[in-house]
Amino acid sequence: MREILLGVLASLFFAVTFILNRSMEISGGSWLWSSSLRFFFMLPFLFIIVSYRKGLANTFHELKSAPAPWLIWSFVGFVLFYAPLTFAAAYGPGWLISGMWQFTIVAGVLLAPLFSVRIKDRIIKQKIPVISLLISLVILIGIILIQIPNTDSLSMSAVFLGILPVIVAAFAYPLGNRKMMEHLDGKLDTFQRVLGMTIASLPAWIILVVFAIFTVGLPSMSQVVQSLIVAVSSGVVATTLFFMATDRVRNHQGKLAAVEATQSTEILFVIAGEMIILHIPLPTPIALIGLGIIILGMFLHSYYTKVLNTRSVALTSKETE
Repeated sequence: MREILLGVLASLFFAVTFILNRSMEISGGSWLWSSSLRFFFMLPFLFIIVSYRKGLANTFHELKSAPAPWLIWSFVGFVLFYAPLTFAAAYGPGWLISGMWQFTIVAGVLLAPLFSVRIKDRIIKQKIPVISLLISLVILIGIILIQIPNTDSLSMSAVFLGILPVIVAAFAYPLGNRKMMEHLDGKLDTFQRVLGMTIASLPAWIILVVFAIFTVGLPSMSQVVQSLIVAVSSGVVATTLFFMATDRVRNHQGKLAAVEATQSTEILFVIAGEMIILHIPLPTPIALIGLGIIILGMFLHSYYTKVLNTRSVALTSKETE
């Protein structure tokens, strides 16, 4: 249950990303700067945190000992996650991007067969947790209902350029996150892992910055400030909270799916934030029903996770008797 609460809290801070990315696009900022600046601003904060916790030496040791997995999965988990999200913000409203992003709930469940778990001397391939998938589909129904009232205003460019990149990001984020957890197997804590992945993703962000300078010029001060807010809120606080929650349940696909499903609450925070900051109207009755279904899905995931924990404790007690 603590992991679920951590995931919901992370979603609150993640919501800032969708609201401010849309705000920056409306004011004329380029997605190239919105995506890259976030990770450059994250770096000093993470350095300070990891240094204070005396974890820099271990972090750099892991980076040097196996650079290939770091470069590959950091690119997948950070670059292929955030660059498409900021790109999509140029072609679709915030409610569409944040709503479609919830597809990551189902994507995370479908990725289960790509991973294995070691039990004693045996390596067992993970299976898709059927119950978790069904609950995630319930949440997805709620997300679809939220989108229905707005579909009439969508152009084909918004559909393809605003939705397809988000689907890529929805698969990339859990894939990169899980693969790095699998590679490290608990050798680094959450702060060290986020710092390492940020450092390993820097070559891609540097390339985007160079491209941005020659194509769109330097960012405005407003975009720099908003990117800094996104970096602290979403990049440092939200990412750390979410990775902390997934780290705790990394060996159980059902519980992991439940934690990843907490991202569905982002849409609630985004709608509230856009109403306050960007002055969007109150959601329609159909959208409110969708919100209710999302909350129901989250309750089901929490209940299922509690049942799994109870069974796990019971099995452990029997084994020790």
